[in-house]
Amino acid sequence: MQRRTWLKLGAVSATVLILAGGTVALLQPGLQQGRLSPGAQEVFASVGRAILDGTLPKEPAANQAALAGLLQRIDALAQALPPHAQAELSQLLGILGTGVGRRTLAGLSSDWRSAGVVEVQQALQSMRSSRLGLRLQSYQALHEIVGAAYFSDASTWPALGYPGPLKI
Repeated sequence: MQRRTWLKLGAVSATVLILAGGTVALLQPGLQQGRLSPGAQEVFASVGRAILDGTLPKEPAANQAALAGLLQRIDALAQALPPHAQAELSQLLGILGTGVGRRTLAGLSSDWRSAGVVEVQQALQSMRSSRLGLRLQSYQALHEIVGAAYFSDASTWPALGYPGPLKI
């Protein structure tokens, strides 16, 4: 095949993937009535474990409780977003919830539930260092949402060495 044929094939393939991912995001949104869908919860649970590795409690029950609290706070945050931001977040989570979107945008071959912490950390690092603005912005959104939601709970502050606000 000639070089031009390869380029055309690549462009057509990319267009098909983008359209398919966008269609799936519309059919399976990441937010349903402003709340995290089950797929979006899997994305944030996995990303939360990866970003907060070393900060989350070691004991399994406490770890699960911390992740459940994180998901509740992310859910509350999503509900408080203006409609246009909810739509963008829903599209991002809808795309990341698909196999094609997860592989293309995050570079993660395993599904979110079965992916290990190190595997998700590597995928996030790949997004963070990407030259593609979409991948970088997606990373920044996931990172900021997880960090803000987790550390908005006063019980997490000691992990940072933050004693809390001064009592006046």
